[in-house]
Amino acid sequence: MATIETPCSEFMNWEVESSTRNGLKQEKQLSASLRRCYNLCRRKSFAAFVASVKDGSADKGSASWCCCDQTFSEHSAIHKHVAKSHNDEVQQLTQVAYEHLIKQLEEEAETQLANRLQAEVDDISEWIPDISQVTEEQLRNGPGKVLLYYHYCQVDDPHAVCAWQKTLCEQLHLTGKIRVAAEGINGTVGGTNVATDIYIRAMLSHPVFKMDPEDFKTSDGGAECFTDLKVGVYKEIVPMGVDPDVVSYKLAGVHLEPEEFHKEVEALLAERDSTKDTILLDCRNFYESKIGQFTQCLAPNIRKFSYFPDYVDQNLDLFRDKKVLMYCTGGIRCERGSAYLRSKDVCKEVYQLKGGIHKYLECFPDGFYRGKLFVFDERYTISSNDDVISDCRYCGLPWDQYELCSTQFCYQLVLSCPSCRKEGCTACCPSCQAKGNTQHKRASDTQPPKEECECTDMRARIPQDVK
Repeated sequence: MATIETPCSEFMNWEVESSTRNGLKQEKQLSASLRRCYNLCRRKSFAAFVASVKDGSADKGSASWCCCDQTFSEHSAIHKHVAKSHNDEVQQLTQVAYEHLIKQLEEEAETQLANRLQAEVDDISEWIPDISQVTEEQLRNGPGKVLLYYHYCQVDDPHAVCAWQKTLCEQLHLTGKIRVAAEGINGTVGGTNVATDIYIRAMLSHPVFKMDPEDFKTSDGGAECFTDLKVGVYKEIVPMGVDPDVVSYKLAGVHLEPEEFHKEVEALLAERDSTKDTILLDCRNFYESKIGQFTQCLAPNIRKFSYFPDYVDQNLDLFRDKKVLMYCTGGIRCERGSAYLRSKDVCKEVYQLKGGIHKYLECFPDGFYRGKLFVFDERYTISSNDDVISDCRYCGLPWDQYELCSTQFCYQLVLSCPSCRKEGCTACCPSCQAKGNTQHKRASDTQPPKEECECTDMRARIPQDVK
């Protein structure tokens, strides 16, 4: 929710705002506002004290002040006297006036905030569908699915959209993750078929997004596929780490329908010349491409999508004068990734798979994508073919079912087959395995999970793929 631009809002939100990432700056702004208010009260109190000692019997057109058995005929003289001899009284008057002003500003802020909240509630309610004819049983129980979608567009009030999404999902008992930004929306939610169908209709009817039914990718699942509901406002709807105003999604490559992309890959695989001028680029993370990818693709060994720009920068010669076919899970990373690649002006052409692997597998379940499709929920993977292209981390046998590292507070994924897990090999690396055997008894419950551990040091942050 946007902050109301009045000085009183600083008093209302002092404790909250001072703890944000802009806390220091806001603290300085608050201090300046408090000083201005205090100085205003002091000036008024000083003037009021001077006025209280003015001689009311003086002739009209002349002015004099009587104080401490003295008479003053000039402003400067009475001001000096009051400042020197009555500072304590002026200070008391100032404190009373200051406290009264602060209270008045807080009351005004509460009123303005209440009006703003009510306006947002009224605005939100307009886009909440009527579900009075739907039972709680239908929303909570029964067959379900997981939706995956994104839409780039101008969002003038991301906070209002965020509040609407949160209310909508809570009423439909949906779980999942939704990112809202000025550049659009990106989400994946799970719930019953009834609930997710209502959600899709609500999204399609909202005038800001102008979405089509084909923008939603579906897979078997439900609310149990996520631990909770997270809805927030961010700078980017997919975290590439580059300001959207600098590299916009509007610079994205040419979108190819799954059928068109399939033909391009088919033509690429048919080429026998080793000096191909086409690169099939997987812009996902290494743990995603490890268990499933297109045949003969280039899959950068990066751990986060925010590393992708650096990967491109350090491997520009790899893409020079080449035709690039990009793909990702649902298409959103290709939007910004292809835009960044095109901004370097080294490629001959840049194309991307519309709808991502998700849509491709709907058309070609036995096509050129082999293995599992990684998804960012409790399922970890979905599949359309029986190929297993990855191995158990310990014994090397074919295996592609991820589990979290068993070491407390480590957040890495591990491929460990049932046989190895029975033998206790359940950590992401030998270092974590040894650490887990000794640390779990004294670990603090308040320690947050880590996105990396010692084994990630063995992997280059940005791989060099230039031959």
